[in-house]
Amino acid sequence: MTRELQSGRRGPAQADSVVVFLHGYGADGVDLLGLADPLAPHLPRTAFYSPDAPERCRNNPMGFQWFPIPWLDGSTEDEARASMAHAIDDLNGFLDSVLAREGLAADRMVVVGFSQGTMMALHVLPRRDQAVAGIVGFSGRLLAPELLAEARQHPPVLLLHGDQDQMVPFADMGLAERALSGAGFEVATHIMRGTGHGISPDGLGAALSFIRARLGTG
Repeated sequence: MTRELQSGRRGPAQADSVVVFLHGYGADGVDLLGLADPLAPHLPRTAFYSPDAPERCRNNPMGFQWFPIPWLDGSTEDEARASMAHAIDDLNGFLDSVLAREGLAADRMVVVGFSQGTMMALHVLPRRDQAVAGIVGFSGRLLAPELLAEARQHPPVLLLHGDQDQMVPFADMGLAERALSGAGFEVATHIMRGTGHGISPDGLGAALSFIRARLGTG
């Protein structure tokens, strides 16, 4: 059974586009919804959503997870796979509900992930029935690149990563870029120099430029 994800909303009552943030392991939707504050002045007709992932985090009960991470929380690989499969259904249901609520088509949506949220975005969005306008992935990795043949859509992708990231290796951005490009995706990258596992001002600026270009607002 699909679980209903809880999310705040920022933006005008009548929006002509939508940005959905997907947070990382152990965080919550509020953690990324604050990014709407610096972005909104440049995207005045955009609604922003940032749902909580469907499960309480095993390592941080105050936060949430899209799926457990065996080498961090002692879960098994089978548990992680089953949990992710359930979360994929939950996220698809949430994205469908947002588009229906806003009265928009998928090509008016950009999904922005951070860390585990990026992993979810890169896995889920290419397998949907309709392509979103774009995917922005901060500090994440591409799960199961060998399964990219399952992609039904090839939305443009922007990958950003700190070159000092000690949580998710910086090299994972290059691995994802090569796999996605080889599978027919249009991929751009941005190195956040001197940045660890986080989002730098220049990274956020690059993401904004990509979002505006994809939504036709810049």
